Amino acid sequence: MTARTFLLRRHVVAAAAGVALGLASLGASAQAFPDKPVTLVVPFPPGGTTDIIARGVAEGMARELKQSVVVENRAGAGGNVGAESVVRAKPDGYTLFVSTAGPLAINHHLYTKQNYDPMRDFSPVALLGMVPIMLVTGPQQPFKSVADLITFAKANPGKLSYGSQGNGTTSHLTMELLKSQAGIDMVHVPYRGSAPAATDLMGGQVQVMFDNSPSTLPFVKGDKMRALGVASAERVPAMKDIPAISETIKGFESTAWFALVAPANTPPDVVRTLNAAVNATLKRPEVREKFAASGAELAGGTPDDLAKFMRQESAKWQDVVRAAKVKLD
Repeated sequence: MTARTFLLRRHVVAAAAGVALGLASLGASAQAFPDKPVTLVVPFPPGGTTDIIARGVAEGMARELKQSVVVENRAGAGGNVGAESVVRAKPDGYTLFVSTAGPLAINHHLYTKQNYDPMRDFSPVALLGMVPIMLVTGPQQPFKSVADLITFAKANPGKLSYGSQGNGTTSHLTMELLKSQAGIDMVHVPYRGSAPAATDLMGGQVQVMFDNSPSTLPFVKGDKMRALGVASAERVPAMKDIPAISETIKGFESTAWFALVAPANTPPDVVRTLNAAVNATLKRPEVREKFAASGAELAGGTPDDLAKFMRQESAKWQDVVRAAKVKLD
């Protein structure tokens, strides 16, 4: 059993144990919270994986909370624009943040100037889940495998361009990890989210990119992209025909994760109510089936579980940022 699988199972068990208690708090605090719509801020444009997951979770939370839950996209600065808007929001549970590792565990190691600290300025609510990261190229490109890409890149140093969701995002740093371990050189082209990067990939403006499977899999199935590999430690059951990059580069692994947090100092009873709503949503069979088709593994768990996980991820990505020697203003 991998550490990732153990973590996910632990969250599921914790979620199951805590949902009943948390749902009780829904009734107890229902008169006070929520009595108006809740906003989930997504720090990337519509159409990307974070947006897809946020909208799926919002729909379920609305049923549990018996209140509207809307998604608002605020893209820019590798997710920092959206993050800072939530940090400045009133800590009452009505403005929440759905994000990736970037704003929650990476950016404070990456940016020389950042107006928030993710460990200090957010109240963790729940880990939503993890999805495989897929290495894709346009169908017009000559390479059809990870080995082909490495061979081509070594023969043409600096001539390939790769897209990413933005500076410092998981897609960016995963490619930097690949470059380092494969000994190749490619030019980084950052975008404001995965959707515009995917458009340019299919149009040939960039040649390769890492992106999350819920975003890329429909294009792969429609022959608009070619999958070269997944960055998971092993092949993903939902995509068994796509090799793991570790089959070519031993030990290579990177996984995207998504979490829900609130502004710091959000009242504990409000956090418990939100956590219960998330866990109940993630337990719904239709929600699990929807995301399982793209290889996603939903998590859940307690706020303390997420706080610990964020600290672990922060330490891991700090090492990657240092090794890649990436710093942003």
